[in-house]
Amino acid sequence: MPTAVTAKESKVDVLVIGAGPAGLMSAFALARAGINVQIVDKRSKKVAAGQADGIQPRTTEVFKSYGLSDRLLKEGTQLHVAAFYNPSKSGGIELTDRVPDVTATDTNFPFEVTLHQGAIEDIFLDNMRDMGVEVSRPVIPTSLEVTEALVDDFDAYPVRVVLENEDTETEDERRTEIVYAKYVLGADGAHSWVRKYMGIAMQGEQTEYVWGVVDLVPDTDFPDVRNKCAIHSNNGSCMIIPREDDKIRLYIQLDGKDVMDANGRVDKSKAGPEMILDVARKTLHPFTINTPESYDWWTIYVIGQRVAERYTVHNRVFIAGDACHTHSPKAGQGMNASMQDSYNLAWKLAHVLKGTAHPTLLQTYELERRRYAQDLIDFDKKFSTLFSGKPYSELNLDGVSHVEFLQAFQTFGGFTSGLGVQYPNSMIIDSKHQNLAQNIFIGRRLPPRPLLRAADCRPIDLHDLLVSDARFKLLVFTGDTHDPAQMARVQEFAKQFSASGSFFAEFSSPDSMSKVLDIVTISSEKKETIMYNALPRILWSHWSKVLVDDIDMRGVTGSGKVYESLGINAAGAVIVVRPDGYVAAIAPLDGVSHITSYFTTFMKAC
Repeated sequence: MPTAVTAKESKVDVLVIGAGPAGLMSAFALARAGINVQIVDKRSKKVAAGQADGIQPRTTEVFKSYGLSDRLLKEGTQLHVAAFYNPSKSGGIELTDRVPDVTATDTNFPFEVTLHQGAIEDIFLDNMRDMGVEVSRPVIPTSLEVTEALVDDFDAYPVRVVLENEDTETEDERRTEIVYAKYVLGADGAHSWVRKYMGIAMQGEQTEYVWGVVDLVPDTDFPDVRNKCAIHSNNGSCMIIPREDDKIRLYIQLDGKDVMDANGRVDKSKAGPEMILDVARKTLHPFTINTPESYDWWTIYVIGQRVAERYTVHNRVFIAGDACHTHSPKAGQGMNASMQDSYNLAWKLAHVLKGTAHPTLLQTYELERRRYAQDLIDFDKKFSTLFSGKPYSELNLDGVSHVEFLQAFQTFGGFTSGLGVQYPNSMIIDSKHQNLAQNIFIGRRLPPRPLLRAADCRPIDLHDLLVSDARFKLLVFTGDTHDPAQMARVQEFAKQFSASGSFFAEFSSPDSMSKVLDIVTISSEKKETIMYNALPRILWSHWSKVLVDDIDMRGVTGSGKVYESLGINAAGAVIVVRPDGYVAAIAPLDGVSHITSYFTTFMKAC
């Protein structure tokens, strides 16, 4: 007789289903923000090898903002060069070009980092463990219900999820847990249970392109094996991605009829790493690659390009990552797009749960990330077609030329790096005063810049102060505070900032405001004359938060041209930066009312 077991019941602010990169990023970010989060995964163990492996510059910047980039860079491989090979007249392939792998230059990380998914997951898991958050495995959801009558009740837990722990010997012994959550995030992959259970359809199509992937330590005479390579041959296309521990990843274009079943689905029993490597040998001719002692990982796939019709149900259940968009992996976007979904959502959930933002803020998640996914699919269609197409040759004059492929590679560089992503106007993106900082694009991430701390002239990068702590950053570019007239404008700004009627005056104390807003002051006054403590006290919570646009004492670090490079004139400006590093709004120094209007649209003083 099965033993009756009473289901455990619990409450949690956010339940995350799925512990891949998207799920772990969200659980980590929420825990770091002080949110009560629970994360479960159906797998008994994390990924050990293979899967996603490429980290783009913008994602590395995000890792840095959390203090995670040192480990990523230590364990991963950096890709600085992209090499291009095309058919040679004598048969086989030949080197056509070498260019920078990352074409966007406005970053402190102008390269890709490759590290297998399991190692990236470990970075999150170890840091989550330090915060007392562990992944529950193997746990599967069996039902998910949203009580619609409670979705507008801030104090309610309207989402009821039944979980089954499968870590038992018999089905009768399975432990059941009922979780009541304020919010649920489905980050459970391309075959998402959450998405399907909530009736969210995927929109898009499957291409005819079939690719094989194999990870191995190569024994080869191919000269660019430690560079990223895009190879077009008359036998098909190939991409080489250098990996950690001397490994590489080969993406090999396959003939669909060799690996598809009668229903048009991939049949892995018809393939294997040896078969993929055999095709690679033909593509790489006249270069050779020997059979390794072992293969680290392999798979085959058909390129599918789809996006979910919606990302949320009642703004209480959300989906992220592969659960809401699928595309080719060759542009290195999959894991990056997934983690950026979670990064976008986490700070919004944190503010709503802490009572510092209205729940309407959550509407911007789908607005921003679904639009990005649609742009990603459009890009992927173009890039995949070019990559999978037959190369130009004397026998194929209509093929893809190197010039055409290189132009696409460089044109899309801002998008693939993540540095050129731009969010549209919304309640949290206000482009009204774009002219005040012409080289800072409202809706894009704020670029790094070298500056000095005013108090001790220590070189510092602007990104060093954009810590991912769920706070907005208010960057006050004061102009030249050595000029009495300009200092008077700064003092008037500070007066209006704290005056009655200002959003910021509504906070109960400076300490309560500092939990939502971090103020950084940047002066164009010279280091030899500036007195940081002469600035209004409300503009610096700590002596380290006053910076100068100048070069350091040795004349090595800094530029003294940050105002100029950002397009900010002598009158100064105020830049509002969101918790995820995106420029949200710009205002003149006499524009406190505009800043107040921006924040009161979605925030609550407390």
